[in-house]
Amino acid sequence: MVLGKVKSLTISFDCLNDSNVPVYSSGDTVSGRVSLEVTGEIRVKSLKIHARGHAKVRWTESRNAGSNTAYTQNYTEEVEYFNHKDILVGHERDDDNSEEGLHTIHSGRHEYAFSFELPQTPLATSFEGRHGSVRYWVKAELHRPWFLPVKLKKEFTVFEHIDINTPSLLSPQAGTKEKTLCCWFCTSGPISLSAKIERKGYTPGESIQIFAEIENCSSRVVVPKAAIYQTQAFYAKGKMKEVKQLVANLRGDSLSSGKTETWNGKQLKIPPVSPSILDCSIIRVEYSLMVYVDIPGAMDLFLNLPLVIGTIPLHPFGSRTSSVSSQCSMNMNWLGLTLPERPEAPPSYAEVVTEEQRQSSLAPIGACDDFERALPGPLFAYIQEFRFLPPPLYSEIDPNPDQPTDDRPSCPSR
Repeated sequence: MVLGKVKSLTISFDCLNDSNVPVYSSGDTVSGRVSLEVTGEIRVKSLKIHARGHAKVRWTESRNAGSNTAYTQNYTEEVEYFNHKDILVGHERDDDNSEEGLHTIHSGRHEYAFSFELPQTPLATSFEGRHGSVRYWVKAELHRPWFLPVKLKKEFTVFEHIDINTPSLLSPQAGTKEKTLCCWFCTSGPISLSAKIERKGYTPGESIQIFAEIENCSSRVVVPKAAIYQTQAFYAKGKMKEVKQLVANLRGDSLSSGKTETWNGKQLKIPPVSPSILDCSIIRVEYSLMVYVDIPGAMDLFLNLPLVIGTIPLHPFGSRTSSVSSQCSMNMNWLGLTLPERPEAPPSYAEVVTEEQRQSSLAPIGACDDFERALPGPLFAYIQEFRFLPPPLYSEIDPNPDQPTDDRPSCPSR
């Protein structure tokens, strides 16, 4: 757009990531440039920027005040996170049309750097919802006497990071429900549902492994299903407006009467979605995994397992630990695995370590690797001496029971 001699006014951010997308977090420094291109000499009062971040909600509801009277009630609320202003060229004056103290900008392209720091306090993640939003932007304004201001606004993204490598988000989520169908005086058998997932926290692009068991003892054909839902909650003037949206879903096989289906890690992938928003006072974005049984002609049987969509993915060590521990727990619960009544004796020492291995372990220090050569002589001799010593003989009866010598209670033998 050309306004007189002003050919263009643009804003660009100094992006620190590989994708060249301006993304920041609380405490980060936002920097960039305002570019102004003019076709001739101009005199300006000021070139300034205004940066702001805020959450805002708005919706309307119809009300009836009588038989023939109706009105609309507006609900609005706003939370401001920061408000920064800076003058890049010139100065602020009360008289817009004064010719004194103007700054001259010559023909050509000019760049003006800007920089400001986001608050250290937690910020809400950028979000666009049905009844509200969280937005962050920088606006440039060029003021000249006798001309309308030239304005340009450009948004940037803020992520309030959620690290899913925390104990509360690594804990498994599970539940069990049962439903009995009734039709007049006839009662069929129950439909039971048990479901479990490895953890509560995930990031977009991950797949949730669902472990479930569905048993149909009713007379109807049912279908097990699973779905991820996003719930947007907006708060204003003591009221709450909620929007629930389907994010992803899957369907299992139909189950006839007397049949059982087991999901051993059925995967449901999380598509690209915005992270959970948990710290904003007027907007909350939450997620849940619903595992349910679709029952024709009756209300569905369902389990809701809460989810948190984060921004910092799972560390490999946490992934292995969570997966192994959860898998073991699920097998113990649902596959009926139990420990034997009597423990099986371990193998004898001769079955594990041969005499040749024992003798070779006593080789001199010079035959050992670099790590062993680095050990002090006495410590290495101690390790070598006990490296292949056999364990104590196994016995289910303690050959040396504790003999308490005073009135203090004795510890149980191990």
